[in-house]
Amino acid sequence: MGERRDGRNSGDDDEAAARTAEWEARGTVSRLVLGQMATQALGTAVRLGIFDRIGAGALTADDLARALATHPQATLRLLRALAGLQLLQESESEPGVFRTTRAGDLLRSDTAGSMRAMAGMFTDPVMLRAWDLLEDGVRTGETTFGTVFGTDFFGHLGQHPTLSADFNAAMSQGTRSAAEAAPHHYDFGRFTTVVDMGGGDGTLLSAILTAHPRLRGILYDTAEGLAQAPERFARDGLTDRVELRTGDFFESAPGGGDLYLLKSIIHDWNDERCATILRHIRDVVPADGALLMVEPVLPPTVPTGSHNQVYLSDLNMLVNVGGRERTEQDFTALCTASGFTLRTVTPLPSPNVFRLIEATPGT
Repeated sequence: MGERRDGRNSGDDDEAAARTAEWEARGTVSRLVLGQMATQALGTAVRLGIFDRIGAGALTADDLARALATHPQATLRLLRALAGLQLLQESESEPGVFRTTRAGDLLRSDTAGSMRAMAGMFTDPVMLRAWDLLEDGVRTGETTFGTVFGTDFFGHLGQHPTLSADFNAAMSQGTRSAAEAAPHHYDFGRFTTVVDMGGGDGTLLSAILTAHPRLRGILYDTAEGLAQAPERFARDGLTDRVELRTGDFFESAPGGGDLYLLKSIIHDWNDERCATILRHIRDVVPADGALLMVEPVLPPTVPTGSHNQVYLSDLNMLVNVGGRERTEQDFTALCTASGFTLRTVTPLPSPNVFRLIEATPGT
C-alpha cells in the first residue's frame, strides 16, 4: 500500500470510508426502527392541535400545556421530539419556547397547501392498526383491515361519518398537487363532458373545469364521498357546470360523458374489481371518447437509490384496502381485459408521483 504526500496511508482512507459507510447504514436502519415512534409523535401533535396553537408566532411549552390541558413536562418532551423531527424549532435564547419550521407550517390548518388533514388521516389508528398485521398480509396476500375491524375499509368509513369527512379532506389534500398540474398536461379541451368517477369532493374536477371553461363535468360517487362537493363547487363558482350523481362504480357508470376520469381509484382494488369498474365505463363511453387514469406507475424494477414512497403506498393498499400499485405493463393488461387500449402514459412534473394514463375504447 502506498503512502500519500501528506504522510497518510491510502489504506487509512479506505478504512475511514468503510467506517463512514457503516455508520450511514446504521443510521438508515435506526431511522427505520424509530420511524413508528416519529409517526406517533406527529399524529399526537396533529390531534392535539399543537401546530395550530403555535401558529405564526411562538409559544412556551407551559403555555401550550395550559391551553391544551396536558401535562407540562410531557408536553415539553413531545415538543422537543417534534423539534428533533424538524417540525418545530426551539429558541436558542429562550429554552422552552417553540415556533414552527417550514415543514411544521404545513401541519397548520391555516397554511396554503396544508397537509394537516392528510397527516391526521394517515397517522390515525384506523389507518395504522392493519399495519400491525402486515406479516399476516405478506404471508397470505390478503387484506388485514377486515381482521381488525370486521368490515372493509370503505364500509368502515360509511359507518363513521366524521371519519369519512376526515378521509375526504385528506384525499383532497393528497389530490392538490395532481390538480395543479394535470389540467395543463393533457388535452382536456377536445372533450365536452368529463365524468369524474369516485372523485370525492371534486378537487381534481374543479381544477380541470376552471382551466377549461368550455367543459362540463359530472361527479359520480357515493353519498358519503359527495358530502363536501357542493361546498367546493359553490366556492369555485362551478355549480352550474357540474352535475352530482350518486352511485356505485361497481354497479354502473353514468352516461353522458366523453372523458371518464379515475384518480387514485384503480390502486384501491384488485384486478377483478378494477376490471368491473372499467367495463362499466366501457359500456357507456362513446367510440371517440377516452379513459384517463391518474395513478403512480411503478417502474419494472426499483431504481437504485430510490426513496419513492409509492412502494410504501403499495403495502398500504395491501393491508388496508386490498389493492396495489401497478407497472405500465399491469395497466396495459388491465385495459386490454376491459375492452380498452392503453395509448399514452404521461408523467406529471417532478416531484409529482402521478402519471396520466390514457386509454381509448378497443375494437
